[in-house]
Amino acid sequence: MRRHFRIILGLVALGLAQPVAAQTSVATGGFRNADPDAPVEVTSDQLDLTRDAGTALFTGNVVAVQGDMRLSAQWVLVEYVVLEDGSLGSDIKTITARDDVLLVTPEEAAEGDEAIYTPLTNEVVMTGNVLLTQGANTVAGERLVVDLETGIGQVAGRVRTILQPQDEQP
Repeated sequence: MRRHFRIILGLVALGLAQPVAAQTSVATGGFRNADPDAPVEVTSDQLDLTRDAGTALFTGNVVAVQGDMRLSAQWVLVEYVVLEDGSLGSDIKTITARDDVLLVTPEEAAEGDEAIYTPLTNEVVMTGNVLLTQGANTVAGERLVVDLETGIGQVAGRVRTILQPQDEQP
């Protein structure tokens, strides 16, 4: 009985027991990018480059791997920074993934309809039917924002969660 009371108290404290649209902060320690300077390996069925626009569009069974992080989707658009003189810089402005988006680390996984990664701010914004899985626990909502430096994230929208209680030690 005490264990169930603590779970309910924890849900109330997290704001997860409310039946209204909510916004919940979550610790997403597994979504830290330990080595943002590591090479990124991308595989896909097709690649379309548009130099003038500064884009690379990967389509069909796209998998991008950097260190321990893996992103998979059906459609991934890489947009490079355009410099003031109109030339392309070497920095990536955004990476947008759509259709069957899955971001996986050894500790966590997040899936959604779309994800936008901004390397210059080290932030990922995932939207549409978002599901974050941390071990046996899950949090679902319409939007997930994660700071890859701190591992702190926020789930917004109609937030739903399942928290699995830990076995109590005697």
